[in-house]
Amino acid sequence: MSAMKDSPEKRNEWRAIFYVQARVAILFVPIIVSLLIIGALAGRDPDAIDRTVTSSVK
Repeated sequence: MSAMKDSPEKRNEWRAIFYVQARVAILFVPIIVSLLIIGALAGRDPDAIDRTVTSSVK
């Protein structure tokens, strides 16, 4: 079955599936952005984390 022989109903079905996948992907964008920001902030000054850990152990 080639794409040229697909009926309009079949094309609309694929389009609907694509829209659902796009909406789900959009939901993950804020999560990914926030993880990147957290990673950038945590990776900027690694000594701060070490000081906190060692001071709590002492």
